[in-house]
Amino acid sequence: MLARPNRLTRRPDYVACYNTGRRYFSKHFIVFALERQDTAPVWRYGLAVSRKVGNAVRRNRTKRVLREFFRLYQDEMPGGMDLVVVPKRRLDPKRVSLDLVVQELLPLVCGIRDSQSCEASDGTP
Repeated sequence: MLARPNRLTRRPDYVACYNTGRRYFSKHFIVFALERQDTAPVWRYGLAVSRKVGNAVRRNRTKRVLREFFRLYQDEMPGGMDLVVVPKRRLDPKRVSLDLVVQELLPLVCGIRDSQSCEASDGTP
């Protein structure tokens, strides 16, 4: 598990990501990304796995795999960003594997990181 500074723990942080963050879509996931205004270069992540995904066993498996993805690829995460990952209803929890998550989320995360660096280098607010 990642350290507490890397996790979203409060509801207002989730709500801010949902309301003002950008949405990125893959086949099985939606990623809400919000660039924070504070100067801390720490990235944070949150998981929102609803009962639509399945029973408690399936939801917990999905969350375990997603947490492992964030742990393994923490160097790829964009600094100063809040990320909330929401699995779509069509995701089959029995088929959730680290390979599937990496295949879908890593390009999204790299795209978010690259667009963040492009926006910062443009000089536009």
